[in-house]
Amino acid sequence: MSAETRTAGSAAPSPVPPPVLVDAEAVLVDAEVGVAASAAGAAARRALLAHPALLLAGIVLASLNMRAALASVAPLVGEISGAFGLSSTASSLVTSVPVLFLGVGALVAPWLGRRFGAERVLLAALLLLAVGILARVLPSVYALYGGGILVGTAIALLNVLMPGLIKRDFPDRAAAMTSVYTGAMIAGATVAAAAAVPLEKALGGGWEGSLAFWSLLAVVAAVAWLPQVLIARGRTGHEVRAVPAAGTRPVSVWRSALAWQVTLFMGLQSLWSYVLIAWMPTIFTDHGMSRSTAGVVFAFNNLIQVAGAFVVPLLAGRMRSQRPLIVLVTTLVAAGYAGLMVAPVEGAWLWSAVLGVGQGGAVGLALTLIVLRSGDAVTAARLSGMAQTVGYLLAAAGPLAAGALHQATGSWTLPICVVLGVCAAALTVGLFAARDRTV
Repeated sequence: MSAETRTAGSAAPSPVPPPVLVDAEAVLVDAEVGVAASAAGAAARRALLAHPALLLAGIVLASLNMRAALASVAPLVGEISGAFGLSSTASSLVTSVPVLFLGVGALVAPWLGRRFGAERVLLAALLLLAVGILARVLPSVYALYGGGILVGTAIALLNVLMPGLIKRDFPDRAAAMTSVYTGAMIAGATVAAAAAVPLEKALGGGWEGSLAFWSLLAVVAAVAWLPQVLIARGRTGHEVRAVPAAGTRPVSVWRSALAWQVTLFMGLQSLWSYVLIAWMPTIFTDHGMSRSTAGVVFAFNNLIQVAGAFVVPLLAGRMRSQRPLIVLVTTLVAAGYAGLMVAPVEGAWLWSAVLGVGQGGAVGLALTLIVLRSGDAVTAARLSGMAQTVGYLLAAAGPLAAGALHQATGSWTLPICVVLGVCAAALTVGLFAARDRTV
């Protein structure tokens, strides 16, 4: 990370010098931190960048898959539960299990990227995603959950490796390319949510066909990604370790209070988002809204997140302290949840818009805080891994707890009240994470 990205007025006594790379073309990336390309690796990278349209198509198609398999489930939870006779708590596992393995998969993704190369692992992740989606529609509740494990693991690999690949191959256009892949990710979720019920009807009235359809998108993305693997096959195995500058010591993010504050904000904002991914359509249908309308409102919520995800990080980068933005996004999310409790159907479109701006702004802010609170690129990579691993493990409890509370009370009032408590906790920890300091 360049010196310009460091926050001014850091509380640290002196800036930590960046690592010294052994090759002029080497770039520190999330999945390959501390690894520098040799001459053979640099040549393979240049070959990749000689086909930018092909690379861009692969990135966009892969990004479309990063949320579609999760968003396509929410409008169909009622049908899936009825088919297997699941309780609300057991139904919540359909969405909680993949989120749990978003955290577990984030643990191994950096090692896999270093060992086999980002291109190969991304291809394997897309194929694994296609298999997991198909496994979920087999006539077995064990396959339903087992497929969720594969889906969560595959998406975790995409989550961790894609930002690093973009920073490596587009160092001068990283922000623009991040917007491209983030926009594609949200677009995939929006289309999947809106199309879930119509696909169910078009493919014969069964939820199985609607879910299975999205395996085709994963296969298409894998085919589009295959040329990148073939072009870059000479790169992996030709890397060498970067040598740290004399006198530098690696930062232990796990012992840093600030790192934990950033991580907890990441986890809490993920928790409130995955509760909505799991249960928003059900909340609407339980209050009398049709399934198709609930799916469209849910898709609108996903779409409107683009606004918050785009604007809030831009504002955050211009501020020494991001505390006003913490207040803004947590207040919007809390207001949207309160609206779902008071008038879920009457104000459905309004609450979806308010929540969407807050959700998108919160995830963008959480990712931006990782960069702003890090003193160098190596620390940023380690903090990113910590925040994603712990954050998604924490977020996995959200859908499960909401489902269990709904089953126990027969109402959505108590689950929403608990999420409002999560918003208060996120506000508290976020105000600490937003201080003008670095790990």
